[in-house]
Amino acid sequence: MKHLALVAALAIALPAAAQEAEEPDTPSSVVASASAEEWRAVAPEDILVMQLAPDTRGSERTVVIQLMSPPFSQPWVENLRALAQARWWDGTSVYRVQDNYVTQWGDATEAKPLPEGLEAPDSDYAVTTVVGEEDEIILWHPRQHQRDNHAHWTQFKDGWPSATIVGENTRTLTQWPIHCYGYIGVARDYAPDTGTGAELYAIIGQPQRHMDRNLAVVGRVIEGMEHLSSLPRGSGELGFYSEDEADLRTPILSVRLASDLADPPAYEYLASDSESFARYVEVRANRDDAFYTVPAGGVDVCSVQVPVHRMGQ
Repeated sequence: MKHLALVAALAIALPAAAQEAEEPDTPSSVVASASAEEWRAVAPEDILVMQLAPDTRGSERTVVIQLMSPPFSQPWVENLRALAQARWWDGTSVYRVQDNYVTQWGDATEAKPLPEGLEAPDSDYAVTTVVGEEDEIILWHPRQHQRDNHAHWTQFKDGWPSATIVGENTRTLTQWPIHCYGYIGVARDYAPDTGTGAELYAIIGQPQRHMDRNLAVVGRVIEGMEHLSSLPRGSGELGFYSEDEADLRTPILSVRLASDLADPPAYEYLASDSESFARYVEVRANRDDAFYTVPAGGVDVCSVQVPVHRMGQ
């Protein structure tokens, strides 16, 4: 009887012990446990706040955009700051929504004059640097880079996903930002036009990597993406609203730099050179928590959403 009692006690104790075992990390748990020192504040001058007209229920629609950090796309980013400070987007609209592709906004009439002196930059979409003989080029490290079909590798630079190819002399690196979901690009006409930044689009479907190095990536939506991704699709060519669908255009009430607002929103992102970010990428690639039964063993760069949140929340 004592033996049976011991077995029964073990049968009760084992599930309790299993419950007390440490749960596997999840992306959310890694981000939640990141130290305060691993977060980086987004400067107010690097934040655009776009106010759309209220929806059919009268609810406000605010889209917050973080502007691209140097060294990428800076001539266009400067144009965006100038356009916001000139209040150029006020009274324009969202006039194109193409399913699984882009939402685009600006002046649908093509008649609104640009601020004086603002032009399409004569600039490259990629940045090329020459590495000195004393510097080592790390071609592959699982915690720093991801293999890629569009480049030699992808990585995160100052919180932004980017791609890299190595030149034939192995001392030249060419890097560029990537068109991931929610990222903002500059619409343009045929090359050599590069676009001024007055007409912008957001990726609302799968990543559009074929657009990399062909159009400027200037930022990403960090709040309010649902207000761009859930709009009615246009029936015109490439998703433009036809003349019969002019009522579907979403009016833009205002676009302001956060630095120009009386009560600016403040955001921070998890530093991509931090230990927590490296762990975050590893966990995204190898989920083994209660929901997942087969770890993927890899993750696409655009599937690693850089954690961004409002400060104080």
